[in-house]
Amino acid sequence: MPNQVRTDLHHIDETSFPYVFEQNATVQLKSSDGLVRCNLYRPKGSGSENRVPVLVTYGPYGKDTYYGDFHAKSFSEVNPEHKSAHSAWETPDPGFWTSHGYAVVRADERGIGQSMGRLDTMSRGTSEAFFEVVEWCADQSWSSGKVGLLGISYYAGSQWRVAARRPKGLAAMIPWEGMSDYYRDRCRHGGILSNNFIKFWWNRQVVANQYGRPRDEPIITIKDIAGEGPKRPPAAPESLEGNLSAEERAQNRQDQTIDNRKYRFRDEEYYASKEYDLGDIEVPLLSVGNWGGILLHLRGNIEGYVHAGSERKWLRMITGRHDLPFYYKEEVDIQLSFLDAFLKGEDRVGWTTGHVPPVDLVLRKGDVGFNKPEAEKTFPRRTENEWPIARTQWTKWYLTADMGLTPDVHAAQAASKRRRKLTYRALGTLEDPRFIQFSTEPFQEETEITGNIVAHLCVSASPETRGPTPSDIDLFITLRHISPQEKEVFYTGTAGDPVPLTKGWLRVSLRKVATHHRKHRPYLPWREYLSTDVSPVVVGEVYDVDVEIWPTCVVLEPGARLVLEVASGDTQGSGVFKHEDPVDRSPSKFQGLNHICFGPQETNYIVLPVIPRETTP
Repeated sequence: MPNQVRTDLHHIDETSFPYVFEQNATVQLKSSDGLVRCNLYRPKGSGSENRVPVLVTYGPYGKDTYYGDFHAKSFSEVNPEHKSAHSAWETPDPGFWTSHGYAVVRADERGIGQSMGRLDTMSRGTSEAFFEVVEWCADQSWSSGKVGLLGISYYAGSQWRVAARRPKGLAAMIPWEGMSDYYRDRCRHGGILSNNFIKFWWNRQVVANQYGRPRDEPIITIKDIAGEGPKRPPAAPESLEGNLSAEERAQNRQDQTIDNRKYRFRDEEYYASKEYDLGDIEVPLLSVGNWGGILLHLRGNIEGYVHAGSERKWLRMITGRHDLPFYYKEEVDIQLSFLDAFLKGEDRVGWTTGHVPPVDLVLRKGDVGFNKPEAEKTFPRRTENEWPIARTQWTKWYLTADMGLTPDVHAAQAASKRRRKLTYRALGTLEDPRFIQFSTEPFQEETEITGNIVAHLCVSASPETRGPTPSDIDLFITLRHISPQEKEVFYTGTAGDPVPLTKGWLRVSLRKVATHHRKHRPYLPWREYLSTDVSPVVVGEVYDVDVEIWPTCVVLEPGARLVLEVASGDTQGSGVFKHEDPVDRSPSKFQGLNHICFGPQETNYIVLPVIPRETTP
């Protein structure tokens, strides 16, 4: 750490912008060593005689980093109403929000940018520091004492954790596409390490911004994380107290690429220290999830809504890329009305009086293409009173050995009178996919599928000639939508890439389901992922497993089909979120042949949440 902490860095500019700009205001931390520095953007005229509510973000991408430099292509597509001199990636734009009577506080996370301390993203320690920042915002002379949380992705995921700590002044939160479960949503899907995104994110977007990093140090040194996308621009300012050596910085951070490979279970200190109780959240909550976020945030937004303790809470589902809809006029109008209601006491639409339904869904109906914002805006919307939808008809569709998918249990049983196996090789990759697909017949009438999905499979493993004896199986499940024209319908993924309906995963050695747990539901098998839960796979044994598949929404046209894909690795739609760590998916444990088993004692099926047709627009 630098020998001298500077106290002369706080600057106030009241004339250069349509708002008051304060740079490098300092929050001296009590919960840990270090400090947090913030940029403040306040309406002109705000002060002790004109106090205003505060929107605060706390994250790792650099409070001084201009959006247009961080990701130029994305910024070029943002709604022009949300472009100002201090626009920043995934955060509320100061120009817009100050013009509507809010102060915006943007903090460098501890260990990032101008904030001293240990860099340990998503940890208990950094959440405690965020807690102090929220309380600091509530106590400022220009603050009304009401603080709101608003931001995308990381700036949403961090909201769940700090809100559960109940800081003084926190009055409302809008986690916009933000995972709520570090282990299940982000790091280990079904117990399988999602290493590629962690590597991309950590090296390109986080460690590049670490406190003390020289500007001229190369940002990208790993070939497979190069290319277009968010990154620290060379113009981002260096730490004003001076640079630190590479060795000093390495000692002062908790490296996610190392820790997530090293630790595998939720009862290990690394993961256990990041846990918290969603039920501790009390403030009004608007959770905004994206049907296309099938590999990072989607599950967390829905589960966050379900389990948050808030009496006033809403779930809103959207489509599109993760970076742009946050700034759409129609979505900003909802953000503004929600925050005005709970931070200003100005309720124009009925948030506080029960006039806003708890659940607002966008229904993916028809093939409008992917990464086409205007076309996606034509999807219809429908409100509901709960999640999952109370009138859901949980319907089993049975896999057959001839690769069919049928709701006819008798036909499935008749086809399974003798034992059969469908075989595919283990350790598939996106470049070398290994899978089996099961297809429905064309649907005869319009059918809506909206909700959580679970697959029940009977699986086994056997060795290849001259290969090792496998002791585990990784299951990668994908649900695909085939149009009446026999073309797969793709939807917009997180980065604008084409994605299928949804995906799910399971490491079979972690198949144990905690049926006693209060979060266990028939449509969502709950796993604790503890070190004591491990049950190795033995060659020759057949294992019945229930695989959690992330929620989805689709309205199938007559003539459309569903395809269920069972694979041994990533397949189309995985994008940057690949599971390919050679240690986590070691050939010594996984190499071999995987089987789906059929027979009088082996029944394979998927449970789909069918919504009765008369309610479909």
